[in-house]
Amino acid sequence: QVRLVESGGGLVQSGGSLTLSCAVSGRSDESDALAWFRQAPGKDRDFIAALTWSTGTTYYADDVKGRFTISGDGAKNLAHLQMDSLQPKDKAIYYCALGSPYTGAGGPDVHCWLGTGRYSFGSWGQGTQVTVSS
Repeated sequence: QVRLVESGGGLVQSGGSLTLSCAVSGRSDESDALAWFRQAPGKDRDFIAALTWSTGTTYYADDVKGRFTISGDGAKNLAHLQMDSLQPKDKAIYYCALGSPYTGAGGPDVHCWLGTGRYSFGSWGQGTQVTVSS
């Protein structure tokens, strides 16, 4: 059974930094992507960043490019999201999710394009709260 556990959230002042971690267990080789999403109150869950375990390629949303850095260790099934220059608009619940190449099947999975590849994210952690004070 796949399980993801996030940690590292908390309260930080504007301009500060936090590092989130995501520990993964039960991952299969086809689950090649690890992504971070966030959801602010009353808003949709948005993609932030992702990496593919096999190539180490990273992807970022424009809003966090240059401020956030995703990294991961496939052998340890551990990923991190280093967040710098945090702003009040970054306040949200942050989720990590495990993804595999999209097969065309329907269902509740969240789909994202990573470069030229489409991925389905169907395994999620419980989320960790990040609050940024002004």
